[in-house]
Amino acid sequence: MNFTPKQLTQFSAYILLVLALTQVVYTALYVAKLDVPRQFLWGSEGLLFTVLIAFAGAAMVQLKENQLVWSAIAFSAVLNVIQVSVGITLFGSFSEAASEVEGLKPALSGVVALSFMIYYAAKLLLGMAALGMGSALMSEGNKALGGLTALVGGIAVLANAILITFGRDGFLPSSVAGATGVLATLLLAICLIVAARKS
Repeated sequence: MNFTPKQLTQFSAYILLVLALTQVVYTALYVAKLDVPRQFLWGSEGLLFTVLIAFAGAAMVQLKENQLVWSAIAFSAVLNVIQVSVGITLFGSFSEAASEVEGLKPALSGVVALSFMIYYAAKLLLGMAALGMGSALMSEGNKALGGLTALVGGIAVLANAILITFGRDGFLPSSVAGATGVLATLLLAICLIVAARKS
């Protein structure tokens, strides 16, 4: 099965677009204190990230430009599959065990901390991809979209780097890293769609 560079870019962009929207839906449901169908949302994200690994990985080796962008997208997808898998398989079981055995609460905290560390690393890579793709668009003359994407991507990189370095209980709220990462993902997807149309 062969895909053209344009098709690889388009499919990757659409997957990123859907992933950004699923995270917006999850956050909206969580903030509104409504029932969040975690298995369905996280399972869907895990499936989409798995497919994204294949498309972004193929683009990374096939396309002659923006290899760092594609590398960041592909490896962020790998990390996201791991992070989602931890959430689906371990959060529930460790929470249940910790509610029955007091001594398991530190283990639950450790699992949550691991999940967030992976989450921040994945968001940092998506921010890096947005920074790189935005810069590429700026050099091609699309200064508005490229500049905004590069700016948001840079902020996402910085925010997630701070949380990786100082931890979730540091001076920066975790929501800042998550929100900038999601926005960077959305803008990255738009940039890739624009880039595909030009190719």
